[in-house]
Amino acid sequence: MWEGVPVVVSLILFFGLMSVVGMLEGMQIAFFYVAKLSESERGSSSWANRTCNLLYNKRNGLNLPGFMIGRQLCVVSCFFIVARVTTQDIAEGETN
Repeated sequence: MWEGVPVVVSLILFFGLMSVVGMLEGMQIAFFYVAKLSESERGSSSWANRTCNLLYNKRNGLNLPGFMIGRQLCVVSCFFIVARVTTQDIAEGETN
């Protein structure tokens, strides 16, 4: 880990970023599943209707691929930071 970063901050970063990755992965699965449903099957919740309208109807459906690209960039960034947080600095010749 970076010098000067306390272990507590490293743990918070690790669990926070892994939670974000988990939510993004769940959103991907849910959005692709909902894309196969008809509009009548999508539910009546105002949040669900707004999300579906934004992803599938605005800009002729181009918001879903845009979200997926942004989601992937966010996941990659999170994993690079998590990899740095979990990396140990072991000098040459030392054992684990």
